[in-house]
Amino acid sequence: MKTDDDYLNGQILLIDKPLHWTSFQAVNKLKYLLINKVGLPKKFKIGHAGTLDPLATGLLLVCTGKFTKRITELQGQAKEYTGTFYIGATTPSYDLETEIDETFETSHIDEALIHETVKQFLGEIDQKPPIFSAIKKDGVRLYEHARAGATIEIASRKTTIHEFEITRIALPEIDFRVVCSKGTYIRSLAFDFGKALDSGSHLTVLRRTKIGDYQVNNAIDVNEFEDFLNKNANNES
Repeated sequence: MKTDDDYLNGQILLIDKPLHWTSFQAVNKLKYLLINKVGLPKKFKIGHAGTLDPLATGLLLVCTGKFTKRITELQGQAKEYTGTFYIGATTPSYDLETEIDETFETSHIDEALIHETVKQFLGEIDQKPPIFSAIKKDGVRLYEHARAGATIEIASRKTTIHEFEITRIALPEIDFRVVCSKGTYIRSLAFDFGKALDSGSHLTVLRRTKIGDYQVNNAIDVNEFEDFLNKNANNES
């Protein structure tokens, strides 16, 4: 059982973020547990190294104490994701947060075209973040502009796709594995991939499996972490 000094001196907690939780909610839950179960002071430092959308699951690195100084370093490491594109339809958010707004032809799409299209996205690419994202424009987050119905011009950014593998084709679904640089939006990749197929696409499943050498296989669910702390607290009482 780690002590309060261990957490204050610095820990990297590998958390498997649940579906529908924000990264902020996961960190707040851990903070609450560490204050109330371990006895850390209310103002101890804690933060995560890379946001996951509420509709995504997977690896969230949470740093405590002095290790919060490593957040920028950890955020810069390559990330691996797995998930599913739904081909033939788009949504304004590029995922399931919003309803389908347009449908497209898919009869021309076959395995050969899919695998050939993947090659367009390897290496450094230009990518526009989704309008439903937390990036700020004129001091306001993009998703706030989107929900207000505003039309916003979003600048493209350079990002790098190190690996892009199609792992299952069962149209209209395509499963994938991607290794990418910091700042890559997999939702935008889904949208752009659909356009490159001369069709449409949106993201229906997303899971972060790696950040650098850290793997989700070694991560713990937030509720399991609470059970672990409770068990150790009972053993000490």
